[in-house]
Amino acid sequence: MNAQHPFHLRPTTWLLGATLATLSACAIGPAYERPSAATPAAFKEAPAADSNWFPAAPADALERGPWWELFGDATLSKLMAQVEVTNQNVAVATANYAQAQALVRQQHAGIFPSLSLSASASHSGAGVALAKPTNLQLGLSAGWEPDIWGALHLVLTGAQASAQASAANLAAARLSAQAALATDYYALREADNEIALMGAAVAAYERSLKITQNQYAAAIAQRTDVLQAQTQLEITRANLAAMVGQRAVLEHAIALLLGKAPAEFSLLVANWNANVVAVPLVVPSELLQRRPDIAAAERAVAAANAQVGIQRAAYFPSAGLTASYGGAGSTLPSLLRASNSLWSLGLSVAQNLFDAGATTARVEGAQAARDASIASYRQSVLGAFQAVEDLLATSRSLAEQEGLRRAASADADLTEKLTTNQYLQGQVPYTSVVAAQVTALSARQTLSQLLASRQASAIALIQALGGGWKVSAANTEGVR
Repeated sequence: MNAQHPFHLRPTTWLLGATLATLSACAIGPAYERPSAATPAAFKEAPAADSNWFPAAPADALERGPWWELFGDATLSKLMAQVEVTNQNVAVATANYAQAQALVRQQHAGIFPSLSLSASASHSGAGVALAKPTNLQLGLSAGWEPDIWGALHLVLTGAQASAQASAANLAAARLSAQAALATDYYALREADNEIALMGAAVAAYERSLKITQNQYAAAIAQRTDVLQAQTQLEITRANLAAMVGQRAVLEHAIALLLGKAPAEFSLLVANWNANVVAVPLVVPSELLQRRPDIAAAERAVAAANAQVGIQRAAYFPSAGLTASYGGAGSTLPSLLRASNSLWSLGLSVAQNLFDAGATTARVEGAQAARDASIASYRQSVLGAFQAVEDLLATSRSLAEQEGLRRAASADADLTEKLTTNQYLQGQVPYTSVVAAQVTALSARQTLSQLLASRQASAIALIQALGGGWKVSAANTEGVR
């Protein structure tokens, strides 16, 4: 034994190490290929080039900045800035991503050797006369498990894929919160609009009630006219109170999305910009690169594929290298003296000879899990295509309805005005006035709700297209 250098190795030991290093280049894991998915060349419900229901917009508009800026609403943009910081679902996804990154670093460290230092001191004896000198020990040990079959690298690959999936899940959580905020915000603005419509109707019905009361007092109208006007007014006031309550619920929902208690948040009434934005449309193949949920599903397949190789590693022998160097003595100088030093180098090899098919079962289970993740990925792709097609069809239908609803509302307003004048001239009964008022208010509200539905459909379409996110972000966002 050569005491001049603690790790002076024999040629056979170096040869063994070199052999292990060469074997470590072998890989037992199946090569990963992105699963295929049926992708149409174009969306079935995509608008024609000459369509006027879906305004044209450059396809890269969602990549130049936050997608909600397409709506041009300063208040919405201000609220969106808070979602990234205070939304608790986003905070959960952020923490999960940080945890996944930490696991990647942990698995990466497992590829390298470990080194540890130990020290101890002991003193024993039955009495002063029999006391033994202090025994000092100092040791340095190292261990390394060569990645002979590539199993450790597969573990690292799986952890990296999981971290990338976590990054995509974070993007999906962020996009979901943003879309929910935009939807609730414009629903609240539509509620403000309906409250204004019903407020104006209440004022008009109060004037109608006053007119019928005056006519009844002059014996021109019947008491039923007064009762009908009063009933119409009371019903509208009740509907107005219900809409005020609905607005409050929407305000509470926005507070939750911002990570605040409802008592800590309020949104003042403001004018509603009911314009429908031009949503950039992409081809179906690009959708696979834009949807974070699809990216997460694909990364889950990669992680499941790595698990197959990890389980296959049990078919092959495992090896470990250990080395230690230390010394013992009663004093510090003697502890460090070369003659008192001890060193060792060891190699251990283990091979499972019989496990009653447990390893095979684990491999088959991993393969089945990979097949399930592939099917889940393909289902996510199909679901994404369906969502876009549904929203395109909905957008077209709503756009076609808008012109008709506007015309119907204008006709109903004119009918209400003419019928009221006819009543004042004694040409029609008051029931005709009530019917005209109900129809006119309903037409205004229906148009308001239609415009809100168009905005909600545009927001949902942006979300279905992946917002401003691209899959490359998950693969380059600090996953090491």
